[in-house]
Amino acid sequence: MNAGATTLPIRRVAVVGCGQWGHNLVRNFHALGALAAICDASPGRVRDLQRKYDVPVLSFEEVLGADRIDGVVLATPAATHATLAIRALEAGKHVFIEKPLALTVADGERIGDIAEATKRILMVGHLLHYHSAFLKLKELVADGKLGRLQYIYSNRLNLGQFRREEDVFWSFAPHDISMILALVGDVPDTVEAVGHCYLHNSIADVTTTHVRFANGVNCQIFVSWLHPFKEQKLVVVGDHGMAVFDDREPWSRKLVVYPHQVAWRHGVPEPARAEAMLVPLQQAEPLQMECEHFLECMREGKRPRTDARNGIEVLRVLEAARCSMQSGRPTDLREKVARIPYFAHDTACIDEGCRIGAGTRIWHFTHILDGSELGRNCVIGQNVMIGPDVTVGAGCKIQNNVSIYNGVVLEDDVFCGPSCVFTNVNNPRAHIERKDELRSTLVGRGATIGANATIVCGHNLGRYCFVAAGAVVTRDVPDYALVAGNPARQIGWVSRAGERLGSDLVCPRTSARYELDDQGRLTEIVGVLQIA
Repeated sequence: MNAGATTLPIRRVAVVGCGQWGHNLVRNFHALGALAAICDASPGRVRDLQRKYDVPVLSFEEVLGADRIDGVVLATPAATHATLAIRALEAGKHVFIEKPLALTVADGERIGDIAEATKRILMVGHLLHYHSAFLKLKELVADGKLGRLQYIYSNRLNLGQFRREEDVFWSFAPHDISMILALVGDVPDTVEAVGHCYLHNSIADVTTTHVRFANGVNCQIFVSWLHPFKEQKLVVVGDHGMAVFDDREPWSRKLVVYPHQVAWRHGVPEPARAEAMLVPLQQAEPLQMECEHFLECMREGKRPRTDARNGIEVLRVLEAARCSMQSGRPTDLREKVARIPYFAHDTACIDEGCRIGAGTRIWHFTHILDGSELGRNCVIGQNVMIGPDVTVGAGCKIQNNVSIYNGVVLEDDVFCGPSCVFTNVNNPRAHIERKDELRSTLVGRGATIGANATIVCGHNLGRYCFVAAGAVVTRDVPDYALVAGNPARQIGWVSRAGERLGSDLVCPRTSARYELDDQGRLTEIVGVLQIA
């Protein structure tokens, strides 16, 4: 990011994820002469793009290792954003990541922290900040042409683009939230959301969200992917005028200002209508402007218009809306941000002296005992007991009715199925005190423990191993091993992605390849993440 960066070759961006939106990024970066490679899990998809744009196809690992590639553009499913962005930043790449930045504020902050530490550019794909109609609207508001803002509402409606990784609010609303925050110039006080599920029991298809600001501005965001026609409209109302940004209209009518006002006569409000004014705009593809901005930021070391801070502010509203939909109550966003970085249900009990990572969610009737430490972005289910003095790594998911006792350590990304059991004494008796005989258990990163499995203390579970439901573990489990039965015995191998490996030791989900060494230990030799 020094001044000499402008002399670097311009072909230095790899687009990772070439699906419905990614192919538009491929097209634009190719047109700008900056496309060095493409990467996707679908062989057919990348073959077509390779032929069309005459560009090499690389695995994600090859992208990270290529010196000629300075920037990574991520257009993958939202659930993969945090993992891929962090890996790219740590590999020294600048990162342009499509919205949303991540699926939790904690992950967004972690990505931002790593970008700052590595001194890499991090830009979030909030596309409408590069749309000439929105830029003009923002200018009108800043110049006071609409007077004091009163309320804003947005509709983003369509039929289709159904998701299973995130609900419609997370998929559609980031654009509208980012515009509203920019226009108001503040963060909300409260967020209240209602969602309805029709296609899937836990994925909202239609949401209505109310956002309130301390300066009196109120906003409503209506999003749906179960709508008979497409609509992308933002309405801004001030006390001296109103404006409509309708992206479905032709360029001549995308931004219209209505100088309507409210006249008070004898204490009664009456509308004072005026002629609509079409606002002339520079016609330009917003995505092209966005791609050019990313290249400019890389060349000149500039902070992007939509940087990590912008992305995290949007995530805070998204998380507040999700919390509101789950609780049925408005979320006091400012209080939540200032007071506590994690969520704990009202019935949960957290002792003094515990450390809870940002973004962690702790649900009904769970007890975290003194001295325990939970990492970022964990999900702790109902009726769970952890501690005392237990360490749980980042990204762990502990399902209902699990007790984790002193002596057990979970590394990052461990999954504990419902009612699985840990012990910490080999031969317990109710009438004999044996606290000085505790035996430790280490559960390696990425391991999965199935429902109702029992882990007898004093044995370690290797990284990414898989303990089948109901198994009783009485010996150490190697990395990547699949064990089942009572007592548990190894019946195969699993990949990092949790798929059972065949005789070729190739993961059927990600195509990652593994090999056995001379001592019978499995290791991953090529890691290719699934990206679509």
